[in-house]
Amino acid sequence: MADRIDGPVLVLGGRSEIGVEVARRLAPGRVVVLAARRSGELGDEVAAMRAAGAAAVHTVEFDADDVAGHAPLLEKITAEHGPLGTAVLAFGILGDQARAEADPAHAVAVVHTDYVAQVSVLTTLATLFRAQGRGQIVAFGSIAGVRVRRANYVYGSAKAGLDGFVSGLGDALHGTGVQLLLVRPGFVIGRMTAGMDPAPLSSTPDQVADGVVRALRRGRTSVWIPGRLAVLAAIMRLVPQPIWRRMPR
Repeated sequence: MADRIDGPVLVLGGRSEIGVEVARRLAPGRVVVLAARRSGELGDEVAAMRAAGAAAVHTVEFDADDVAGHAPLLEKITAEHGPLGTAVLAFGILGDQARAEADPAHAVAVVHTDYVAQVSVLTTLATLFRAQGRGQIVAFGSIAGVRVRRANYVYGSAKAGLDGFVSGLGDALHGTGVQLLLVRPGFVIGRMTAGMDPAPLSSTPDQVADGVVRALRRGRTSVWIPGRLAVLAAIMRLVPQPIWRRMPR
């Protein structure tokens, strides 16, 4: 089991259902920092952290797409609250696949938020945590990135790229004292997928958060949620392309 991490918990995407649930489980006795756009409207999320036993809760303004602002913001948070213990990257968008196929700007916006912005934050955090010699970073891939489907290839391609980046970064961080956890969930039933029919092996934000915290405490570097998705992912790679291109989201 990994050593207990006691520094502040930072959630980048502070109103994310999964991010909030992860932070709620890590909150007892720790400082929690929730970073999001319109940070003044995070009253419910702040209350949830306090109810979970956080030592203190702070909110900061965070725009994931403002990559130039990532390093100054993370340095400011560290200066004000001390070396971070756990950072959770909980921001991202699904986008509109049909719109992205006809609107290059929208396609780029999805990839920018779900890949480029993530790379920027991860690189900045890795530098900070290397200097500390310890810490935990949680990044979210997806079953959608294992083999990209025609039905959501813009979002899926961003997740595929992120999966590869995190895997490589994790290898680069090996032996530094920094734990980078790559979480690969399936379909998550929540606000982000409202109105969509749940896929097989779906999960809830609570179930994902349970899996994340369990993996952190075991010192894992990757986790499928639910675990049976690993088998599905292996099967997906074997499906012939003529069949695969007709697969739904």
